[in-house]
Amino acid sequence: MKLFLREQTPLIIVYIAQLLIITLIYRLDGGSAVEVSLYAGLLSTCLLLGYLAYRYLSNRSFYERLQSLPGSLDESGGPAQSSPLADSLRTLLTQQFRLYQNDLHSYRHKLEEHIHFINQWVHGMKTPLSVIHLIIQDKDGPPFTAIGDELDRLKKGLDTVLYTARLDTFEHDFYVEQLKLADIVRSVTSEQKRLFIRKRVFPAISVDSGITITSDEKWLTFVLTQLITNALRYTVEEGRFVHFHGYAEEQGRVTLEVRDEGVGIPPGDLPRVFDPYFTGVNGRSFQESTGMGLYLVKQICGKLGHEVEISSEVGKGTAVRIIFSGHTVNGSAGSGERR
Repeated sequence: MKLFLREQTPLIIVYIAQLLIITLIYRLDGGSAVEVSLYAGLLSTCLLLGYLAYRYLSNRSFYERLQSLPGSLDESGGPAQSSPLADSLRTLLTQQFRLYQNDLHSYRHKLEEHIHFINQWVHGMKTPLSVIHLIIQDKDGPPFTAIGDELDRLKKGLDTVLYTARLDTFEHDFYVEQLKLADIVRSVTSEQKRLFIRKRVFPAISVDSGITITSDEKWLTFVLTQLITNALRYTVEEGRFVHFHGYAEEQGRVTLEVRDEGVGIPPGDLPRVFDPYFTGVNGRSFQESTGMGLYLVKQICGKLGHEVEISSEVGKGTAVRIIFSGHTVNGSAGSGERR
């Protein structure tokens, strides 16, 4: 109703001005019957009110539709009422929506092609890296050790690009299965043994051997690799440990805690560590920081249905906890082992 009145305000103002002018001209011409002038004005006003009432009733749903914001694209069509103005608006919006969908499909197709290109490129780059690794694996000496370290860095960088590109199509690229948590942790730490050796930091694994979790092995392996990379990057003292503590909780939950003995995260940075490209105070001291590691961990775990928590104390280290819902414990809990 308010929109209708605002739209008709100029018409009402023009009508009142016209009525006053006609009445004034009538009086200047010698007419002296005030009652006749008022009666004529009343009849004219009644006609105007009747016209406005007809316009409002015939276009009420149209005005109500204009005042309600759509909640989705499916609600963006024009009013269902049939009138010349509503029909024209509905035709216009339908055509605009069709053009928008065409552009959206076009951009989506280009994005899919771009992601496909990135996937092919990353896989193509991994082949020469594997060949170089095979060439130097039997070589000794500081130069070959340095080359191996840089190969590891390149591989991690390519994996980050690959998994970031696949994040939007996650639903088409995951396979949920029952996994032994202890086996996954040992496998990932073994793959990162070169990095542990280079930093002279040791993994300490304490995971209940009977715990089975439900997750995707490939994505979970990438998540743990990111956590290990972060833990080792921010552990500056030699002889320290990265602790892996996995245990079952009540209500069918399993927690895997990855805790380092590094520099820790300042309290002011903790609320933003899961934001993309946020490096914080530590990022100014450690140039290899990209701000994408914990962001990808949070995003991937969210898509897998896992929760992620983080706590840290400056100078004492950081602990990241992945909470899995739904697990089984077979047999007795295994004792922790350190290696």
